[in-house]
Amino acid sequence: MQFNNYLHTPKTSYKRFYHILIKRHFFGITSPFRVLPDFFVIGPGRTGTTSLFHYLGQHPSISKSAYDELGFFDVNYHLGLNWYRSLFPSILNKFLVKLKTKMFLTYDVTPSYVRRPWVAKRIKNLFPKSKLIIVLRNPIDKSYSTYKLYVKQSGEKRTFQEVIADDMNDISNWKIKSKDDEYFATKIENSILARGFYLEQLLVWYEMFPKDQILIISSEELSGNTRATMNQIFKFLNLPEYEMPNISKVNVSPYSQMDEETRKLLISFFKPYNQELYKFLNFNFEWDK
Repeated sequence: MQFNNYLHTPKTSYKRFYHILIKRHFFGITSPFRVLPDFFVIGPGRTGTTSLFHYLGQHPSISKSAYDELGFFDVNYHLGLNWYRSLFPSILNKFLVKLKTKMFLTYDVTPSYVRRPWVAKRIKNLFPKSKLIIVLRNPIDKSYSTYKLYVKQSGEKRTFQEVIADDMNDISNWKIKSKDDEYFATKIENSILARGFYLEQLLVWYEMFPKDQILIISSEELSGNTRATMNQIFKFLNLPEYEMPNISKVNVSPYSQMDEETRKLLISFFKPYNQELYKFLNFNFEWDK
């Protein structure tokens, strides 16, 4: 993956015209009459964010965007704000929802945002008052799930043990002077394990947004205690509680259990990173077992 793809994507009138009027059709034409998001689910990936996208849309006061993983603030930023608007409900929809429930919110779920600090700067610039939701999963399970996705999508031939051995070796040889945008766009982006270094990804968001605008939830709680976790989210969004009719998981792929020795190795590997995270958040996810 090339760093420049994220930070210096060409901005051309032709591309904007094509994506707004040709690809988005009616939605692109009506984009000036559409709203922008009130809150963001910024990741990380492989933590249940697709299920969360569908759960959120069940609340009577929340309307979904066209789809999840919009990627506007990273890979689609060059398409402009009108293209982004085309992905959200109309002003009329907002009016009708508020007429019925007295409240209205819409949202962007893009799990890659959290590990791209330039996205934090862009969201802060356009939506400084927006609320942010982050779903954290045991980085061991997240790494394994990411590996399984790579196998499915790219035909990765190495075993999980071979992949993490190579990754650990690379990480041990990193000579990092500054954890800047380039570090995240190259090192973190291309490492299954380093994507689980949550604290360094969160710091930029906490530097730019007040704590009361950020909600951290557990992927394990979202999966195992869905309705209670969703009501925690609704409370954070200043919405009334809601008993969701459908808590089926979405985009779940069954796969074999991880080898126990590999898990022990990864518990040891991630432990210092997890301990720093627990200290920063003043909360222990108990992933070190």
